[in-house]
Amino acid sequence: MKTKLKAGIVGAGNIFRTAHAPALANHPEVELVAICDPDANKAKARAEELGVPLAHVYADYRELLRNHPELDFVDIATPNAFHSEIAVAALDAGHHVFVEKPDAVDPAQAAAMAEAAERSGKLLMSMRNNRFRPAVQFLKKLADRGYAGDIYTGRCGWTRRRGIPGKGGWFTTAALSGGGPLIDLGVHFIDVAIWLMGDPRPVSVTGATYAKFADAVISDSVHSAFGEKKADGIFDVEDLATGFIRFDNGATLQIEFSWAANVEEEANFVELRGTKAGLHYRRGEAKVFTELEGTLVDVIPKLPKDSGGHTEHLHHFVDCLQGRAKPINTPQDGIDMIRILSALYESARTGAEVKL
Repeated sequence: MKTKLKAGIVGAGNIFRTAHAPALANHPEVELVAICDPDANKAKARAEELGVPLAHVYADYRELLRNHPELDFVDIATPNAFHSEIAVAALDAGHHVFVEKPDAVDPAQAAAMAEAAERSGKLLMSMRNNRFRPAVQFLKKLADRGYAGDIYTGRCGWTRRRGIPGKGGWFTTAALSGGGPLIDLGVHFIDVAIWLMGDPRPVSVTGATYAKFADAVISDSVHSAFGEKKADGIFDVEDLATGFIRFDNGATLQIEFSWAANVEEEANFVELRGTKAGLHYRRGEAKVFTELEGTLVDVIPKLPKDSGGHTEHLHHFVDCLQGRAKPINTPQDGIDMIRILSALYESARTGAEVKL
């Protein structure tokens, strides 16, 4: 166990500033050594906030890796299209890697990351912060103990009324993001649903995507603050995706993810139907629907405050590096997730079911 794990940061935007930086900067076993971002002003601002020497600020991640062989791990929080390239380079340079979701923008990139982790012997982990929410942890314990019985179907989603992130910027540019809310939000709660279901293997998907709000100017979601808006930028991704996933055990999962839709309010949710109980997650709260002594009952647990799970996951990563824990998610999980998302996009494009 090391007293201090030396970390290099690649990507100094909002997700790093709001979710990664607080978790890493306040961890007693982490030292932030270097930071990289193509935007020099952004990188320097983060360095000054976090006490990173300005001499260790870079515009190119290759220079950061070349100048800092002492790093224990690299934390990647860049636009999606660069996750795989940077992760493979960092792993091949002998560093552990933590990367923001989604793992990559296509299955081949996700597989390349897993292969790099295998040959380097280093830990590769992608953000799955929602697994660490108290409500999800509670439901996972019940599911693993068989409290819900056979979980045979369910639905999950994250729907926003008006919450397009960084409109015109990299979020809405397919070449940089890999897609819209399906790859941005779907990775979160499709993962939670499948994890709670016991990780059945997906065998086919059907999907549809829509782009109806490219000209919308209203915003009612704090999440629209992510990314950087560009008035004359690109919007060539979907703003809503729906779909259906079949698994090898006969279970099914309906999905819906949107940045903008005419709904009552923003909500993220997972609803699973079991033969003994229904497991329900919605906006940080858990409910269980079951029977007790011949009576239908709703169980609403009193749980610790939900902080979003980002800090807990990054601290879990540190625990794994220090030998105190085993990884809650693996590179194979990442490959499986990107295969699902890519197949849903293919189904939306062709109008046909896609076998996995």
